[in-house]
Amino acid sequence: MATAGVGAVLAVVVLACALGARADGSDHKYKEGDHVPLYANKVGPFHNPSETYRYYDLPFCAPEHPKDKKEALGEVLNGDRLVDAPYELDFKEDRNSKVLCKKVLSKQQVAKLRDAVAKDYYFQMYYDDLPLWGFLGKLDKDKEQGDAKYLLFKHIHFDIMYNDNRVIEINVQTDPNVAVDITEDKEVPIEFSYSVTWKKTDIPFEKRMDKYSKSSSMPQHLEIHWFSIINSCVTVLLLTGFLATILMRVLKNDFIKYSHEDESLEDQEETGWKYIHGDVFRFPKQKSIFAAIIGSGTQLLALAIFIFLLALVGVFYPYNRGALFTALVVIYALTSGIAGYTATSFYLQLEGTNWVRNLILTGCLFCGPLFLTFCFLNTVAIAYSATAALPFGTIIVIILIWALVTSPLLVLGGIAGKNSNTEFQAPCRTTKYPREIPQLPWYRSTIPQMAMAGFLPFSAIYIELYYIFASIWGHKIYTIYSILFIVFIILIIVTAFVTVALTYFQLAVEDHEWWWRSVLCGGSTGIFIFFYCIYYYHARSDMSGFMQTSFFFGYMTCVCFGFFLMLGTVGFRASLFFVRHIYRSIKCE
Repeated sequence: MATAGVGAVLAVVVLACALGARADGSDHKYKEGDHVPLYANKVGPFHNPSETYRYYDLPFCAPEHPKDKKEALGEVLNGDRLVDAPYELDFKEDRNSKVLCKKVLSKQQVAKLRDAVAKDYYFQMYYDDLPLWGFLGKLDKDKEQGDAKYLLFKHIHFDIMYNDNRVIEINVQTDPNVAVDITEDKEVPIEFSYSVTWKKTDIPFEKRMDKYSKSSSMPQHLEIHWFSIINSCVTVLLLTGFLATILMRVLKNDFIKYSHEDESLEDQEETGWKYIHGDVFRFPKQKSIFAAIIGSGTQLLALAIFIFLLALVGVFYPYNRGALFTALVVIYALTSGIAGYTATSFYLQLEGTNWVRNLILTGCLFCGPLFLTFCFLNTVAIAYSATAALPFGTIIVIILIWALVTSPLLVLGGIAGKNSNTEFQAPCRTTKYPREIPQLPWYRSTIPQMAMAGFLPFSAIYIELYYIFASIWGHKIYTIYSILFIVFIILIIVTAFVTVALTYFQLAVEDHEWWWRSVLCGGSTGIFIFFYCIYYYHARSDMSGFMQTSFFFGYMTCVCFGFFLMLGTVGFRASLFFVRHIYRSIKCE
């Protein structure tokens, strides 16, 4: 398994490179007149963040020999395609209306630009690794006559702030008064120009990224975040109080009742969770896929914890391009051993025989749907000629990471799980034949129980969900990772508490098939998140078009499935701990 070791080292190197210094090796120090790198990134409809195109797909002024910037894995996954921009913004050199180029736009080019203006196209660039945006034009509507003019901005003004020998801030201004009318289908002569103004500032270089995170840290937003946490904490306290008073009191009474040795025969016929002690540890059906869910869910939980640790130490600062995507890919690969070990060891505890098939199922359970979704969405992006379409080289890199890191570590984990020889610790012996489950009311069936189980955890996180969605599927910035981590911990606790409570009520009515129910109830929050996706798309966003809709629902379905696996595992582990505890406390005959 030397391949796994080599692959793991390569994966760590990729992660370190992506999370460390920029690839160009710049120290961001310049002398007056020095060339400061400016890269044009992409253009696209403002309301469709996934639908972005290369900057020069539109007929802008271009250098004679534009060079693409070499990008890390995460940057490519993020849809960044940086290329040299024609503007000359040399350090501390002002420019007054310098002509960039003169050209005559053909009818086809005018139509293309008019469509871009109608869809609120914006452009994004990076100047010394600082992001800047601007709109291409403006739709000027005459309310009285009902006419509309399509105006294309032809002049850009750059306001740049510096401190000593470093660039601190850059802003872009476009003047609607300096625009050309592209409403009609005809050739349009145009002269693109730009101007530059440098200003001194006292902001230190180390704090130049703070302005991008201030929006999420403004007092009114912080109040909402803290309200979200207080709401979640109240939910946790109510659940804890419920378990501590009602559930534990009931359990105490149960323990007293079941511990009496002089109970009459009639009393023995009473209903209760003790009387199914011979069935409660009967292994579930479809044990292979059950163990695969537990293995994959454990891996995703470990992935989430590692991502939060990186976020809390400040790795994912605003516009550290692609760092999050790189971390997700590499850490998922490195944690695949956890999935292999957990799934195989648990599968063998359930007296499974074909552990190799179980290991393959574990490796494909989450990656399989994600890969199929990626293939479909990448095809859509290629058809649209969008930057979201991954280059062939990047696909090869991902395949190599999977082949050299993910798969070998998954196998190593599986072998370690097979050799662990851990037995399932059941306090009670399982009878030969299963006890018949009594007829139960409809609200005790699986779907109503899932609805009850998913609602409380979802109510603890729904406020924070909006800000996360607005960051991923919009242009807002989310940087309050400490609050997000607290909400995540609350989500785990609430999921565990709710699932334990429902498991107890299930056992109390002599329904011993709790294994799958605990997974489904714990993971049901993922279904609630998917319904929130539908609500967010239609009510809280302006996304439109086949490509953006496909990307939103395609990838969010995979994310919701990941939440289902992770929280389903949390629910089952909590229920298993609880069931073992209560059956150890009584005498099982």
